[in-house]
Amino acid sequence: MHALIQGIILGILTAGVYALMASGQTLIFGIMKVVNLAQGAMVILGAYLAFQLFTSFGIDPFLAIPITTVALFVVGVLVQLLFLRPLRSDDRSELSLLVTFAVALLLEGIMSVIWSTSDRSINTHYANSSWTVFGYQITLVRLWAFLLSLFALGLLYLLLNRTRFGRAIRASVQNPESATLLGVQSERVSAIGFGLGAATAAAAGSVYGLLYPFNSGSHYDLISRLLSIVILGGLGSVGGAVIGALVISVSSAIVASAISPIWSEMTFFIVLLLVLLVRPRGLFGTAARGAI
Repeated sequence: MHALIQGIILGILTAGVYALMASGQTLIFGIMKVVNLAQGAMVILGAYLAFQLFTSFGIDPFLAIPITTVALFVVGVLVQLLFLRPLRSDDRSELSLLVTFAVALLLEGIMSVIWSTSDRSINTHYANSSWTVFGYQITLVRLWAFLLSLFALGLLYLLLNRTRFGRAIRASVQNPESATLLGVQSERVSAIGFGLGAATAAAAGSVYGLLYPFNSGSHYDLISRLLSIVILGGLGSVGGAVIGALVISVSSAIVASAISPIWSEMTFFIVLLLVLLVRPRGLFGTAARGAI
């Protein structure tokens, strides 16, 4: 029982980081109906940038997040302007898979040249620090990462629900044609929205580098997990992505604690399959274009 509860705690703390990654993925889909296969590569790029800032300038990965998010926001906007905007709207959904996968390979190649293909990790003085609460271990890095993710997701919620730009995003998601007639600049919203999705990847990447070793090819495993979370929660639903991350992360941690860590990797796909058999659109998916 002790190992099971410890696994649940670990799963909840880890879910925050995955939710932050997946929220950007589902935000991009909600706005543009684009499945961004480069999201995992952007997370790893964020981890490399945080690693470089830490090793070269001694900037703590958490303090580096404002820098990495701005950098990846610019990258995201450029990707949308240069590679996705030229696509015809009729073929955008299908061609975007090829384009974003090509972007992921491009980013992988750039990272391989700059940082090589060796595993990297961000080793701070508090990397292995933990608290013991009622006999259960709580790693400080995971706790801070969880709180950071809650803060970032809160900011994203406020942006989407309390600002004029957020209303423009939700209008574009629900009915892009009507939004355009009402004066919403859909192309501008798409560029900024893609940039925001990349920025969330950067924030999560800084934390990811603290928690796990990574290399330029780590995005392959990462994108499969992110797609599982996004599909489970319902494509286009940021809230669904958060719940999906929680369900899958906790389930994986329970399996690792109760059965074996070997089987925990399969949990992502088993849970996804079981849910989709009951709800083909995911937990919070709708028949509409997006749910944001």
